[in-house]
Amino acid sequence: MSVNIFLVALALVGLAQGASFGQDTRIRYDNHSVYKVRFETKDQRDWLRKLAEDRDNFKLWHEAKDEIHLMVSPGALDDFQKEVLKANVTADIFIKNVQELINTEKAENFMAARDGSFGWSKYNTLDEIYAWLDEILAAYPVITEGFVLGQSYENRTIRGIKISYKSGNPGVFIESNIHAREWITSATATWLINEFLTSTDDFVRELAESHDWYIIPVLNVDGFVYTHEKDRMWRKTRQPSDISTCVGVDPNRNYDSHWMENGGASENPCAEDYGGPAPFSEPEIQAMANYVSANKEKFNVLIAFHSYSQLLLSPYGHTSEEFPPNFEDQMEVAKAYADAVESLPYGTVYRYGSSAGILYPASGATIDWAYNEQDIEITYTIEFRDTGRYGFILPPTHIVPNAEEALIGIAALLDKCEELGYLELKTL
Repeated sequence: MSVNIFLVALALVGLAQGASFGQDTRIRYDNHSVYKVRFETKDQRDWLRKLAEDRDNFKLWHEAKDEIHLMVSPGALDDFQKEVLKANVTADIFIKNVQELINTEKAENFMAARDGSFGWSKYNTLDEIYAWLDEILAAYPVITEGFVLGQSYENRTIRGIKISYKSGNPGVFIESNIHAREWITSATATWLINEFLTSTDDFVRELAESHDWYIIPVLNVDGFVYTHEKDRMWRKTRQPSDISTCVGVDPNRNYDSHWMENGGASENPCAEDYGGPAPFSEPEIQAMANYVSANKEKFNVLIAFHSYSQLLLSPYGHTSEEFPPNFEDQMEVAKAYADAVESLPYGTVYRYGSSAGILYPASGATIDWAYNEQDIEITYTIEFRDTGRYGFILPPTHIVPNAEEALIGIAALLDKCEELGYLELKTL
């Protein structure tokens, strides 16, 4: 795209957004910067997490065992730098202006959407995804089946699609966009659906036709719509709190599996990882749990798509002191995924380990609940591209490369699962 065309696109995006009210009503992040803050002690980590609960000035982007990625508002920058010195931690900037990334993403989406078609050169809205699903279901009525998990707090339908070419296949369940701002997840999920149905490549055909696929393109539908219409950086659900003016719960901390244990979620309704007033307080998560519980005998593998940081995470999330009985198998399967992805020309590197072991305690998550409570022995969270250059605002040009990596990785993962005996049918 030439500079002139890009600037025109950017101007048109602004005009389109402000046409109704004379101004853009979206939340803006002008001069908000993102820092990689490295820490050594629990006290330093606790201090950083406390900072992140001031949502007017800070947002937690990513957390690992020894570092946190923190978005800082321009008004809080001086105080942040002083606090960094007092706390004796190291902070390096890696995104100078978050709004610039959002503007670029909007412009690229605008240019790609000019012909009105659905595709993977842009990030699609929920309405666009659902309209496309309807077209897919109509075009492939024999091998596809739509299903509904339930309704969201704001009464949106949470939809899924099953792809099955023959009976007797092992089942793979894929959840995406449980965190609203992680747009690369639903883009990758829809790309995979399309490949499973339309690709003529022998490798893809074998993968598609030898498994039953249950795919939820967008689980957190309310939050996802909110990121498109109001706040690009929104993470949580949209249900109001009874005890706070802050809205929403981290849906990936809301399952009834070691809920709120070992500091694996926050009790503060304003925190990004707020676990909710009770397990399954969010209708989206209750709906997901009801569906998986009712159909768990069909699922050999459950995968949750997330971003960012290029990680493959297995149970447990609530503790790093214990490991699942089949942890060695889980690591073999994870290695197969990582090796396959790295073998592609992109050379993308994934690390792998348990959630609590490689990152931090995260209790009440999808994969732990599926493993602990539903006896699905192979469950993973896949944290997609990148490692921080763009973070959640991954340019649309990354959609297809990321999806290609997911395809080759999942194929290798399932091959290793079959070798280790995890794809045998649970019911006959």
